[in-house]
Amino acid sequence: MAELVYPPVIGAARTLFRALDLRFDIDGTEHVPRRGGAVLVSNHIGYLDFVFAGLAARPAKRLVRFMAKESVFRHKVSGPLMRAMKHIPVDRSQGEHAYRHALTALRSGEIIGVFPEATISQSFTLKNFKTGAARMAQEAGVPLLPVALWGTQRLWTKGHKRDFGRNHFPITIRVGEPLRPAEGESAAGLTERLRDRVQELLEAAQRAYPVRPKGPEDTWWMPAHLGGTAPTPAEAGSL
Repeated sequence: MAELVYPPVIGAARTLFRALDLRFDIDGTEHVPRRGGAVLVSNHIGYLDFVFAGLAARPAKRLVRFMAKESVFRHKVSGPLMRAMKHIPVDRSQGEHAYRHALTALRSGEIIGVFPEATISQSFTLKNFKTGAARMAQEAGVPLLPVALWGTQRLWTKGHKRDFGRNHFPITIRVGEPLRPAEGESAAGLTERLRDRVQELLEAAQRAYPVRPKGPEDTWWMPAHLGGTAPTPAEAGSL
């Protein structure tokens, strides 16, 4: 079936990125499979992360169907777009339907995007991962594709106003080699292995990031353990 909505939306996003003069550094896109199902798993630090994580799959000419909270699909603007792009609504009180929907898509050869932290990390460090992505990969017999994003929080994130000025923000994206479930491996064990890999990629993205905060008022987007003033994981947990 022809994709009538997704490609124009990608084009509109790229036009916006050019207008904002975002500076992209994307590495590892050769790991994205050119065909067949996969579960793309990313850290979650900003409201636009699904757009940036999806960009990682474009060199392979793949479209990612993201699992997103059901309320996004009720919005009068985003709802029709999300449905037309075949993203998957998740009602957290009845998640089994979304899980089955994602399994069907994986088995038909789609890439499904998942944020296993479930919510934006306000500390900009990795939260604990839910096991759903690992369970889907195991049940569908597809690989997990780890992705790390850095810099996206500077555009728009929880607790901060969006900044769509022409600030030349760098956006760093790292894609790792696919992880395949080992025979007899538990979902919890695979999830731990996946989280470790995303952590490695996140640290690599942070090391490669070309700028530091410009002054004390600009340290909010840096994690506390890197000298920034973002909440610590413990503090973020109480927000």
